[in-house]
Amino acid sequence: MKLKDLPGSLLLRATNWLGDAVMTTPALATLRLAVPGTRIVLLARPIVADLFRGHPDVDEVLVYERPGRHDGALGRLRLAGELRRRRFDAALLFQNAFDAALLAFLAGIPERAGYATDGRWMLLTHPVRVNPDILGFHEVEYYLLLVEALGIPRPAAPSLRLFVEEGEREAMAARLAAFGIERGKPILAINPGATYGSAKRWFPDRFAAVADALSEEWGAAAVVVGSAAERPLAGDIVAAMRHAPVNLAGRTTIREMMALLSLSSFLVTNDSGPMHIAAAFGVPLVAVFGPTDWRRTSPWAANAKVVRAGVDCSPCRLRTCDRGHECMLGVTAEMVIDAARSLLPNGTAPGA
Repeated sequence: MKLKDLPGSLLLRATNWLGDAVMTTPALATLRLAVPGTRIVLLARPIVADLFRGHPDVDEVLVYERPGRHDGALGRLRLAGELRRRRFDAALLFQNAFDAALLAFLAGIPERAGYATDGRWMLLTHPVRVNPDILGFHEVEYYLLLVEALGIPRPAAPSLRLFVEEGEREAMAARLAAFGIERGKPILAINPGATYGSAKRWFPDRFAAVADALSEEWGAAAVVVGSAAERPLAGDIVAAMRHAPVNLAGRTTIREMMALLSLSSFLVTNDSGPMHIAAAFGVPLVAVFGPTDWRRTSPWAANAKVVRAGVDCSPCRLRTCDRGHECMLGVTAEMVIDAARSLLPNGTAPGA
């Protein structure tokens, strides 16, 4: 299959994690440019579907309702029937799972392309072999190489692409104003969570020390972001800070979090979905890395710094640590503060 010659409609299966989905956007933009006449329909789990609402490189977003009506074997058959009725000409699978290929096969989509992972090569009409070299690339490159294998050359300078409407930004600005953050005031966003596992999370007292130091130095308002599950973590940061931040952890939708990060002047974060979202909006950021591989999932941005301790067991890629969190303990608040300062010209406040 040469996607550049594809007419009609294309089903694009999104990845399941926010950060991974953001890292597919350069490949998505490359695809959109190559097949301007093709209708691109994105199939995604609810949290990722929200990320792509109104995205100009996608014509339509379908929601894979898991949990919900597409759960279990019967739910998958129901979804396959819904897709079959759409009569897609081809499917491109960014998601590597067997389930993605099985759905496309059951939906009767004649052309099915994706990486030959998870034992699914027999379900693909155009499997793309994964070799050790590909697995060593950054994930942005990994998805670009998939599209390139289907006859679409990569762009010279691929970049992340996310979009929020001006009305969403205005609504968030008004909400922040209600908390006393005036328009134009620098916003220092703090993201202490990480969905993958506790091993990825830096320590609340160190986030608090960084937030206090940088907000004082820059005259910025600190805002803590995160999911509902991360409220206790955010609460620990609030309790440890000298200057009370605005705590929005668990109090925003995905779209609202995107709007907030697009308005932010700086982000301090773990390796996480919000890290990649901020990078897509061009927000300067410092990211603390421990067990995950900075070579594959570091923020795809020039105005970002990765801080890591470099212990011998990192990256282990484990969700929980059995060695006393050495890689995270080795990252001090001073290291993160220095990295943040290094991103600013002449020590000026972000946004100044």
